[in-house]
Amino acid sequence: MLYRAADKAFQKGLQDQPYDAVIVPGFPHNGQKWDMVLQMRIHWAHYLYTKGYTKNIIFSGSAVATPYVESKVMATYAEALGITREHIFTEEKAEHSTENVYYSYRLAKELGFSKIALATDPIQNSYMRKFIKRFELPIGLMPTVIDTLKVLNLYEPKINAEPSIREGFVKLSDRENFFQRFKGTMGKYIIWHEEDLKKKKHRRKFKDRMIPASSESKNLKSVQ
Repeated sequence: MLYRAADKAFQKGLQDQPYDAVIVPGFPHNGQKWDMVLQMRIHWAHYLYTKGYTKNIIFSGSAVATPYVESKVMATYAEALGITREHIFTEEKAEHSTENVYYSYRLAKELGFSKIALATDPIQNSYMRKFIKRFELPIGLMPTVIDTLKVLNLYEPKINAEPSIREGFVKLSDRENFFQRFKGTMGKYIIWHEEDLKKKKHRRKFKDRMIPASSESKNLKSVQ
């Protein structure tokens, strides 16, 4: 069911391509070889790029379960597969899936990208779609189509992941208990920008962790 839903979402997403950037959420790297999820997400990003469906890739993810910064490892793999380095960007703050989406969206906006999509596996796509819809974020969906993935050469290129290691790393499970991590997955720690909260109820709810539009305007003027 999830695979069929992903295929349907992908066909719909194709109608708006090419995208300025697609967001690819991170996954832990063990320092030895890539996990099946990493394989799937990175090769799918490569497929979207080589097909011309997206001009740029934003990999997202901090060092969460291992010392390796997920987005940096994924970027290294993607470059080894042939994606031009100038078209690869990393968001290195997110520790939860909802943060992957939102913080990458904010990075895309800062980079001047306007047409943005999420590209991840069918399972993660199913619940990130609900998050995107709930907050009315202008993010399309370009989830992995498993039948297409099956015919690709999903080889693992050799990389040096050592530069992606974060010094002084402490894994998330040692910093947060299960319930805290669950709250993070549900987006409870996101620092929102007021302009992205379309509904008043959301602005009221997240007022204690929201950057007011007035502050953003002041920061922009100071930069100018």
